[in-house]
Amino acid sequence: MKSSTKRKSIIFLVALAFVALGIRLGLPAALRTMGLHSPYQGQRYLLPQARALIICTSHDRLGDHGARTGVFGSELTAPYYEFRDGRMAVDVASIRGGEVPIDPMSFKWYLKSAYDDRYLSDPALQHKVKNSQRIDDIDFTKYDILYLAGGWGAAYDLGFSKVLGRKISEAYAAGKVVGGVCHGPLGFLLARDENGNALVKGRRVTAVTDKQVEELGITFTPQHPERELRAAGALFESESAFRDMFANHVVVDGRIVTGQNQNAGEEVANKMMLAAGGARR
Repeated sequence: MKSSTKRKSIIFLVALAFVALGIRLGLPAALRTMGLHSPYQGQRYLLPQARALIICTSHDRLGDHGARTGVFGSELTAPYYEFRDGRMAVDVASIRGGEVPIDPMSFKWYLKSAYDDRYLSDPALQHKVKNSQRIDDIDFTKYDILYLAGGWGAAYDLGFSKVLGRKISEAYAAGKVVGGVCHGPLGFLLARDENGNALVKGRRVTAVTDKQVEELGITFTPQHPERELRAAGALFESESAFRDMFANHVVVDGRIVTGQNQNAGEEVANKMMLAAGGARR
């Protein structure tokens, strides 16, 4: 009797282990199939001798004392490695400088991307992230591409930074390519075109949708990209899915390239390189 009970226990534990392994291996694949970090199948580009600046949030909490947040991992890592693989030199900056906060959720085993894994074994990029340059100290016009990373933290600082708005304005006036994904395009809100109008006024852009914000239940941040960009006069576009975190949309309007959410980083980076004169890989 004891032997039979022991055998059943062993069988149960083995079955449980197989179920756990199946979930471990199958859940990330299922999420990819639904659209999360689906591999980019489009053309990739090279831009040797050019420079890109990735600009990130410095805000690390939802509110002042809420859950930890920051930049969403892949919204930093995917563009960084696409730019680097395109033979570009890439620097990392943030609103206040110093360590860029990375939303811990973005590195969960079922959410992280291949670019995140690459980052986690890359001391060079980790050093840049821990010692990011302060935007005040940078001449944006020295870069060919200015990319704004998103994440919930960006809702607290990118759209409120007068320094960022002024420097994006200067870079755009100098003929540079600007872009961003998810909450990143909030950094355009205080930027102006050569006529003094809001940079996004009358321009086609995308960013994280109000629907996605509501679906994720984080409606208390001070700025929501779709709402703010529409209010600034942007011609806002997006795609939808049963949950918008699985949707993807990229918009190119001249030298402004934007992506809807964390799924768009690869494509946005390559479309930015193309807009800056990149050659096919």
